[in-house]
Amino acid sequence: MKVLVVGSGGREHAICWKLSKSAKVDKIYCAPGNAGIAGLAECVDIKAMEFEKLVAFAKEKEIDLTVIGMDDPLVGGIVDEFEKEGLRVFGPRKNAAILEGSKAFSKDLMKKYNIPTAAYETFNSADAAKKYLEEEAEFPIVLKADGLALGKGVLICETKEEALAGVDELMLDKKFGSAGDRIVIEEFMTGREVSVLSFVDGKTIKIMASAQDHKRAKDNDEGLNTGGMGNFCPSPFYTDEVDDFCKKYVYQATVDAMAKEGREFKGVIFFGLMLTPKGPRVLEYNARFGDPEAQVVLPRMKNDIVDVFEACIDGTLDKIDLEFVDDACVCVVLASDGYPVSYKKGFEIKGMEKFEGKDDYILFHAGTKFNEEGKIVTNGGRVLGVTALGSSLKEARRKAYEATEWVEFENKYMRTDIAKAVENM
Repeated sequence: MKVLVVGSGGREHAICWKLSKSAKVDKIYCAPGNAGIAGLAECVDIKAMEFEKLVAFAKEKEIDLTVIGMDDPLVGGIVDEFEKEGLRVFGPRKNAAILEGSKAFSKDLMKKYNIPTAAYETFNSADAAKKYLEEEAEFPIVLKADGLALGKGVLICETKEEALAGVDELMLDKKFGSAGDRIVIEEFMTGREVSVLSFVDGKTIKIMASAQDHKRAKDNDEGLNTGGMGNFCPSPFYTDEVDDFCKKYVYQATVDAMAKEGREFKGVIFFGLMLTPKGPRVLEYNARFGDPEAQVVLPRMKNDIVDVFEACIDGTLDKIDLEFVDDACVCVVLASDGYPVSYKKGFEIKGMEKFEGKDDYILFHAGTKFNEEGKIVTNGGRVLGVTALGSSLKEARRKAYEATEWVEFENKYMRTDIAKAVENM
């Protein structure tokens, strides 16, 4: 098979890495890819939102399967464009990707079908939002940009003043562009967050392993929200009791709700859960693999990923038995100092060869490229995902942090407390 992966981050590197393990795959292309992906796939200079060029490339190269990694093209309808041309593609169509593309849509869906989530209100005008904050809201409170904002369009506001300023930031200053044209204001929930990835074929849902992200830029969950500074899998906080509850009230309920709305969902649904004192609640949905969740979940998956992708497309997921190894996995993101605000790039990365030939250590590239001399340099805020497998979370954590010392670049920055919660367990 010839497979095309669309995207350029750590998630897409993890997908390409998993595809490279498949006996069915002869050739991988990635558009646009990055310097790490180039070791596994032929990188193609087409951007993820250039749908016509991607479709033309897939036809020209007789691609057997295209996998869409990123949210923007999914929400923009790339799957529909590929299907129109009779091309096999993994990911939800535009009318299903709205599950991630609009916070207001997903909240309304949960309300309609009694899927447990935080209480909320939706606003199209800054004045109406401020009136609600002045007269009715309880604090702390959460403000969310309705549209896609690279995982950063969420503001947790401790006071009314912070919330009023947050409305200005999202709706008037347009910090996240048109994503803030409409906002959701929801109750602040307390508890531990857990990410659960799933494969869906329109009617059947199969749950992957649980994981936990670390969104804040700095240790002890301080600093600004980022796209994710590290992850571990599985989450010891995702108990059998939580799993039973979510299977009963969340997972299948979401798939069935989308089908009833005429929005059949095929692909990956990412459930962002909050384990509150009142039970699990859905924080958010994503319509694709998480990043860096993919980097800790896919290394633990035993199945040939091509079999699973094809079953999702063909509606035969009920015949797949998803299996995961017992080993735990931890990913620590090496970022450019100053991320997510401002940072320099173009620094040479050294020491990457130390990962070669080690099955229990993987280096996933997120923001890297080749410079004019052919050297691999930093090319983003999140640069690398240093990933390790171990017999326990504690061992995987120790190994991941050990491996962070193998790699050097000039403004290297990381959190030192990824998966620290498991140290005391």
